[in-house]
Amino acid sequence: MDCLDRPIRYFLKIAELSSLSRAAEDLGLSQSGLSRKLASLEAHLGKPLFLRTGRGMELTEAGRKLAEAALPAYTTIDDMLVQLRDREGLTQGNLSIAIIHTVGYYFVSDLLSRFVGKHSQVNLTVLARSSPEVVELVEKGKADIGLVYDSAVASDRLESTPLFMDEMCLIARAQDLPNQVSVDLARSSLMLVGFPENYALRRMLKSAGLDERVAVVAETVDAMLQLSATGIGACVLPANIPAPLLRDYGLVKVPLQAPGLQRLVVAIVRHDIATGSLARQLLSMAKAISTMA
Repeated sequence: MDCLDRPIRYFLKIAELSSLSRAAEDLGLSQSGLSRKLASLEAHLGKPLFLRTGRGMELTEAGRKLAEAALPAYTTIDDMLVQLRDREGLTQGNLSIAIIHTVGYYFVSDLLSRFVGKHSQVNLTVLARSSPEVVELVEKGKADIGLVYDSAVASDRLESTPLFMDEMCLIARAQDLPNQVSVDLARSSLMLVGFPENYALRRMLKSAGLDERVAVVAETVDAMLQLSATGIGACVLPANIPAPLLRDYGLVKVPLQAPGLQRLVVAIVRHDIATGSLARQLLSMAKAISTMA
């Protein structure tokens, strides 16, 4: 046989499970295909490795000796592969990241710039969605990692890592906010431009008793800013939205007198995402950047 690595690994799986059918299922092989692989290994050694009994597959003396020699060696090799992967991580491949619209304007650009600087051969795909959609994309494996508001995460399949608190501010035309250093929306007559009802920031407005103030709905930050620039209404958006962007629309931002208008941004990955994977590396970098901020 040219290469014994795979047949020996198959042999060890059969020995572990004491069943050809269960080993085949675990390995993703047909039972007949696995049986042929085992037969080839036994022919190469010139000795049977298993006895077929009513209780399953029992090791012969030759099988026991092979298992005793091979199992520690393969365990050492596999452990070292994990250690190397954990330490160095992948350096190339494809990575998809799903984000809520708002963080694309101030956190994600810095995060991805640093990530690409260290992983220039990685092909990145960025998907901007609402919080529930980000959760769904990561749950279904259509995105490797997501950045989302924590209020949308309620899944046993996902691992959630807190990053930073998004404090909200009011964004409007300067003439609509004469000489105001902060605004109490409950006492203001300003109407609002808001996200659709399934968005986390819209639910935030609803929980603050401000949902009836939403006069116009838009799905993106740019659309909200464009509408606010016409004077239709003001926006409640993260205070981290860059001021130069607002100036392009003729808008300014002021703090809000409402401590409840804030949301925690978290990173989410599936529990089964491997250590050392591109998603885990990006998660570690996101944690580091949020700690320094």
